[in-house]
Amino acid sequence: MSAHNRRVAGHRLPRRDGVGKVTGKHVYAADFKLSGMLYGRVLRSTRAHALIKKIDTSRAAAMAGVRGIITSADIPQIRYGTAVRDTTVFATDRALFMGHAIAAVAATSLEIAERAVAAIEVEYEDLPPLFDPEEALKSDIRIHPDWETYKALPIISRNGNIAGQARIRVGDAEAAFAKAHKVYDHRFSTALQHPGYTEPRVATADWDANGIVTVWCNTQLPFDTQTTLAEILDLPAARVRVTVPGIGGGFGGKLRIGVEHFAALLARKTARPVKVMSTSEEELTAALPRQASIVLLKTAVDKEGHLLARSGRIIVDCGAYAGSGPGTAAIALQVMAGPYKTGALAFESMAVYTNKVHSGSFRAPAGPMANFAMECQIDMIAKDLGLDPLEMRLRNVVKEGDPGPSGETHTSVSIEECLRKAADAIGWHDRNPEPGRGKGIACSWWMTTGGSSGVYVKINPDGSATLVSGAVEIGTGAITGAAQVLAEELSLDLTDINVTGVDTQAAPFDFGAQGSRTTFSVGNACLAAASELRRQMFELAAKQLEAPIEDMKLQDKHVVAGNKSISIAELARISRLAGGGLIAHGTAISPAPAYDPTRVQNHPLPVWNTPSYHAHAVDLSVDQATGKVTINRYVVAQDVGYAINPTYIEGQIEGGVAQGIGQALSEEIVYQDGRVMNANLTDYKMPTAMDVPEIESIIVECRSAAGPYGAKGVGEPPCIEPPAAIGNAIAAATGCWPNSLPMTAEKIVAAMQKQHS
Repeated sequence: MSAHNRRVAGHRLPRRDGVGKVTGKHVYAADFKLSGMLYGRVLRSTRAHALIKKIDTSRAAAMAGVRGIITSADIPQIRYGTAVRDTTVFATDRALFMGHAIAAVAATSLEIAERAVAAIEVEYEDLPPLFDPEEALKSDIRIHPDWETYKALPIISRNGNIAGQARIRVGDAEAAFAKAHKVYDHRFSTALQHPGYTEPRVATADWDANGIVTVWCNTQLPFDTQTTLAEILDLPAARVRVTVPGIGGGFGGKLRIGVEHFAALLARKTARPVKVMSTSEEELTAALPRQASIVLLKTAVDKEGHLLARSGRIIVDCGAYAGSGPGTAAIALQVMAGPYKTGALAFESMAVYTNKVHSGSFRAPAGPMANFAMECQIDMIAKDLGLDPLEMRLRNVVKEGDPGPSGETHTSVSIEECLRKAADAIGWHDRNPEPGRGKGIACSWWMTTGGSSGVYVKINPDGSATLVSGAVEIGTGAITGAAQVLAEELSLDLTDINVTGVDTQAAPFDFGAQGSRTTFSVGNACLAAASELRRQMFELAAKQLEAPIEDMKLQDKHVVAGNKSISIAELARISRLAGGGLIAHGTAISPAPAYDPTRVQNHPLPVWNTPSYHAHAVDLSVDQATGKVTINRYVVAQDVGYAINPTYIEGQIEGGVAQGIGQALSEEIVYQDGRVMNANLTDYKMPTAMDVPEIESIIVECRSAAGPYGAKGVGEPPCIEPPAAIGNAIAAATGCWPNSLPMTAEKIVAAMQKQHS
């Protein structure tokens, strides 16, 4: 069916969860309360690296209203983690960063819990800290002296303070460098960035009489949280129930367990429900920010600007625990290759332990960091060769059928179209319309994360459908997109689809709201469920209409065969009386494409599923005296495969660009001697509505073979290119690149002064 003929998919329809959220009736995890509930608070380390000699909880325990205190001595010594199982609930014998959890208290009020935390006495013996990942690579100090005893995924390569190391090798890079017309070598750095979600991490836990713990929380991955909690609590996973009332944003910062384990342990200790919610200070000192990184990039070109070879290293500061660091660092290698044909590649990634907060999987992990380096260097090379930066990109971008960095085949390629549309929209022909004003462009590619999804779909007696999924709606409209697919396939209206909340006890498995995959994967599962429901309805209708199944189709909420028809509602009623109702289960998983395993080493994500292509262009002005940047226009051309709901895609693009502007110009968790210096939302500078320009979205549709109706992942790409596009525009306006994020006014002024001197 043509996209133009679809009734529901492809249309700008209101979100199924929209009314509850704009009227304030939607219950978020932070709103959740239980009768008799206690309040939990966490004592956190004031030392960056220290032995814990003694913890004295006696004064706190004696306080009126305190119902329970736990430390590492009260719980099993279990290590957990995604790639490396190096993480513990509390610091055991060592505090590894300022903010490391030492103990937790449950009390009858939050105020009493806070006073009790302050009354706990901890005796430390300081150890030499490591704050710089490059220093950590050279140091004999081990942040995890027992790292060799930790379990890890077999693919992960570790050594000393390196939590994960991966490589991509293509061709003979050294030979290409030797015969190149020119070779360029640059260093870039990026800072820690908080995901910036509205609702802090929060969990309420309660144990029932059968020993089953229920946790109401705002996780993006309910099933991963269930599994991790089961490990920590030493329970079968079936005895852990995770449910998500509502989530006020995630952006990858709520993929891994945050405060759920504290709530569950305190609830078990006190035999009362316990709620734990992070403070703003904890969010900036002990949550899961985007990793800081250092990117070293070397590129060889011929006289015409063709890329002959690239080599480089990305060092990701994963903090005190590996977290998502090994995977994030490895993904950067594909981003560094970019959507470009390059004769040879020699890339290496390192995720390195330091005595700072452990980091997570912030939206498009590693994407902005690696793209900032790669795309700024393209402009630097173009300037040196006297080429237009757009023309240099067009000479090198991949075409349909070209090999990717892992030897996979690029398909549904649209990068040239994206570049040309973004350039045309920004007015590329006039890059410097006035002094101090310049235009920049950047492009990239990105995956649609795999992992399986399952859905249950039930047809109700009124002909509506109930969709049960294990995927969380994190504010993107992704579940509405999946519901549009289901409605389309069943000839229903979107308002006929009822979407339930997520409960691991009742919902089928889903890999989670991550990696630009929810509409893509849940939508595919809805296609499978709808196919099964059509089979059930056609078989039932064949008896009622006395017509052959092969003549049947769904049309306007009816099964139609020639001039005969019966409503879906009537079929549901008949089925309930005779067969238990119309119920289907749909599942989906997108298999990884073929690739050349000899090109990749120790890479946990060696090849990308259903990649998308995109380009950003920006027009900005730089105050030559103060370095202040004013963005005049911002344009995004993004290939989404098929726009299931253009409004929500534009929302994703606008939100991603806003986050990218923050990373580019102002956001940084500032450390000094192991202490976060801006642990509040006044000094941590996220952009406001006043700082974000109107963002022009150009939706490009180059159908994929795997997504519903040809859709590709949408959510992560918009935050990848802003730092590079803005950096290149700053260079066009000032003649110099600040090679370090964020590109603050101070850095821009310093770069201009250095250039002039």
